[in-house]
Amino acid sequence: MDIDPQERGPQDACGVFGVWAPGEEVSKLTYFGLYALQHRGQESAGIALSDGERIVVYKDMGLVSQVFNEATLESLRGHLAIGHCRYSTTGSPVWENAQPTFYSAREGGLALGHNGNLINTPELAAMLPSDRLTATTDTEVLTSLLASNPDRTTEEAAMELLPKVKGAFSLVFMDEDTLYAARDPQGIRPLVLGRLDSGWVVASETAALDIVGATVVREVEPGEMLVINANGVSAKRFTPAEPKGCLFEYVYLARPDTTIAGRNVNSARVEVGRRLAKEHPAEADIVIPVPESGTPAAVGYAEGSGIPFAQGLVKNSYVGRTFIQPSQTLRELGIRLKLNPLRDVIGGKRLVVVDDSIVRGNTQRALVRMLREAGAAEVHVRISSPPVLWPCYYGIDFATKAELIAGNLSTEEICRSIGADSLAYIGLDELISATEVRKDRLCRACFDGVYPIEVDEDSRGKYLLEKSCGTPKSASVSA
Repeated sequence: MDIDPQERGPQDACGVFGVWAPGEEVSKLTYFGLYALQHRGQESAGIALSDGERIVVYKDMGLVSQVFNEATLESLRGHLAIGHCRYSTTGSPVWENAQPTFYSAREGGLALGHNGNLINTPELAAMLPSDRLTATTDTEVLTSLLASNPDRTTEEAAMELLPKVKGAFSLVFMDEDTLYAARDPQGIRPLVLGRLDSGWVVASETAALDIVGATVVREVEPGEMLVINANGVSAKRFTPAEPKGCLFEYVYLARPDTTIAGRNVNSARVEVGRRLAKEHPAEADIVIPVPESGTPAAVGYAEGSGIPFAQGLVKNSYVGRTFIQPSQTLRELGIRLKLNPLRDVIGGKRLVVVDDSIVRGNTQRALVRMLREAGAAEVHVRISSPPVLWPCYYGIDFATKAELIAGNLSTEEICRSIGADSLAYIGLDELISATEVRKDRLCRACFDGVYPIEVDEDSRGKYLLEKSCGTPKSASVSA
């Protein structure tokens, strides 16, 4: 979307945040936490908050800063909250599917936010009455199941249900008094615990803890549920751990100032760039990044190759999501919403252009054309991830296998397709080494097709629940 708003790159499922902190303005802490996680989902945002007697949920379509304002946050009073920013991987991007989800439970309520994607949603949905669901997401199914047994506490219901849930899930959920956090046995999506002076925080990334002044305590372990209330933090294991953290978090999804499995993401990306320079050198005058996600690897490539680093593309940081789609005429004119080349920097130069990934190839094709029009003598594209060959079923909305350019063309053919002078990708083993995480503890399915959890064909698809209940995919619903 840096060049063309109709070209969508890899999208993560969501960002989740939870806080238990009596005496603090938890609604504002949650707002700032979600602000730090906005990159993980830009379709909708919401906060559920409890004052000990009732849960209030406020959510809407749009960015965090569009959904909430000072007056709204002031009206949300309590000691306990969860927040969510969404990109849809199951269910349409409509208001009913915004999170946190809420159901009445026992003598109170239950609210839940989910990052990831389940792969046995139809099986779980079959455990509910047909009239129980009001939305079409795997998260809605989870929330309803947790709230459906009036004879069990939230903790008991979760310990019974979570071992039956398959796929990727980093959850924050709450009743009137207690904050819960849980992570699937593979730990595919990140989830961390932090400490405040007056309470506790859980979040998708450590960057969200930093922004609210929380100290990182540890990651939530795969197969673990945390229970946080006036008694402190207690940990419950609902299933044995089989760690398979997402490798693509290091490539693109996570913020560079986040730490995953003890490894700073920015440091890992710079190291990938160094290794990329050694593995695939190029004769060039300058190294330029595709901002922002290509910048750390470009820095590393420059260090590893000895070729000077330069900012050859300017990014307009003030352009967020656009709701205005360009006409075909504007598209043909090469509309550039965020990126524009610095002609004085790249004119007559041989460039190494470092980007994080290639999915369909449309963005790189437009980028190479733009650089040549700006006077670049040569364009050598280097990618800080291996070719994306397989779709993800665990919470990244890649293109389908048929749409993935690397699944249909060789590297040489892709190079010709995008118009570059040369093209090379980092090797999978080199990328893994840069993370400092063992290969057998990472999910690499989008690169090598080895899925850590088998996915049934009938359980695949973003709109699988809508197919069964007839909900239109493009419904427009206001708050």
